[in-house]
Amino acid sequence: MRNIAESVRAFIAEWTVTFVILLFGTTTLVQAFVVPTSSMESTVMTGDHMLVDKLSYAPAGAIGKHLLPYTPLQRGDIIVFRWPPDPRQNYVKRLIGMPGDRIRVANKEVYLNGRKLYEPYTQHIFAGTEFYRDNFPAEAVGPVMPQGREMLANNVVNGEVVVPPDSFFAMGDNRDNSLDSRYWGFVPRDNIIGKPFIIWWSYDAPTEDLIDFSARHFIDLAQNFFGKTRWPRTLLLVRGQPLHYAQGQ
Repeated sequence: MRNIAESVRAFIAEWTVTFVILLFGTTTLVQAFVVPTSSMESTVMTGDHMLVDKLSYAPAGAIGKHLLPYTPLQRGDIIVFRWPPDPRQNYVKRLIGMPGDRIRVANKEVYLNGRKLYEPYTQHIFAGTEFYRDNFPAEAVGPVMPQGREMLANNVVNGEVVVPPDSFFAMGDNRDNSLDSRYWGFVPRDNIIGKPFIIWWSYDAPTEDLIDFSARHFIDLAQNFFGKTRWPRTLLLVRGQPLHYAQGQ
């Protein structure tokens, strides 16, 4: 009974914090965000609860740029943005291409401006290759959305996708299982919310529970809070890293 009571108290405490963050944290400075899918594993994981810095990428005013920590978007940054096909949904991916960059994928390797990238943060979970996913751009097959087809029609030059002005190309680190810019096109600059900077809590839960909170999830938390919380990820800092070319490129 004591363990159950402690679990219930812990559950109430954690969700009180969540409520406070959701109520007061969605400001011009910080926003709470829950990672619902595995597309960025293992950099960030399904069930990571993160805080997103909304200030860094905000347009800097004439005075504010000297007083506040504005930073320009850079290749390799991890970004949170409103998903172009449905801006009501927020996505997290790695920024790969800036305006004017040329991008292609050959046998799962990403080439940026004609040079192969060195990407130690990625993982490939399937041994084989897939025509469109792993050799991009190509004829659209699979879940390519209208925005992706528009990209293929209008932004491919000499077998490479060219990122247009005020747009960015984003990819998930879990490359074989990521619905990213290959499928739905570019991220407009105005869609970018900010960059995550800390994981304040991580809980091992399925995607459906994280997207649509249910009574089942409530019961799961009450019963398994201690066992399914990923304690080593608590207060883990989230950092992008500048992209580098592979040796000899």
